[in-house]
Amino acid sequence: MRELSLHIIDVAENGIAAGADLITIKISERDKDNLMEVAIADNGRGIPQDLLKKVVDPFFTTRTTRRIGLGLSLFKEAAKRCDGEFHIKSKEGKGTEVFASFRLDHIDLAPLGDMAGSIGCLIMGNPGADFLYAHEINGESFSIDTRGIRKELDGVPINNPEVIRWIINTINDSLKELKS
Repeated sequence: MRELSLHIIDVAENGIAAGADLITIKISERDKDNLMEVAIADNGRGIPQDLLKKVVDPFFTTRTTRRIGLGLSLFKEAAKRCDGEFHIKSKEGKGTEVFASFRLDHIDLAPLGDMAGSIGCLIMGNPGADFLYAHEINGESFSIDTRGIRKELDGVPINNPEVIRWIINTINDSLKELKS
């Protein structure tokens, strides 16, 4: 995948497929440490311990629609290629956490991509789930949580196009502010 945001969507969608109703996405960029960290957690069914090591094998999948599962293996390789780390923790009945880190100045680091659009797509396509997105750049941070947004909407669906547009604009504005 050409952008890290596409890996993030893939991992979040895996959580939704595993029955999660809360996905947490945290990104931390620290120039002084030359490091970007991406953590995605869900409260889905979790991965059985006997399958945990297999899920990063590109030729393993639990899906019946295709015989390969490239998503996690490609994310792992993207991290390793950039002198980073990749870990998966999971507990059955509790959920799964995926963590990847990347050296910021590595020549092979893919761009983060359109995080605002990615979060917007996740919310639009999964109105029954909640998303907490937090992003930190050099000690400054912001977050957006659909649980709080839902309370303010007074019955308007979270995937209403105007709501999605507001969420995307809020994320884009907040990221611009963090980067300045």
